[in-house]
Amino acid sequence: MLLCDPTVKSPEQNHERAMAIQSVKGSKIGILHNGKLNASNMLLATAAYFEKNHGFTIGPIYSKNNAGAPAPHETLALAAENSDFLITGLGD
Repeated sequence: MLLCDPTVKSPEQNHERAMAIQSVKGSKIGILHNGKLNASNMLLATAAYFEKNHGFTIGPIYSKNNAGAPAPHETLALAAENSDFLITGLGD
């Protein structure tokens, strides 16, 4: 029997944690829709709650084609440029 180790070392990545938001009042919420059936409804309802109760505004809605895969770099860069923070979720 031959046993194979399925793990691999990933390339070196120099990611940094985003700075913490000091105040969220009046912020613009970006929404990342993952393509699941009820995700859009759930995310819009969550954003509407923050809009109504905390003075947020709802910004752009972004999407990705595969719920199990990361969002494309271009999508995240655009979201970072046009939103103060991003919400996402499954919505099954």
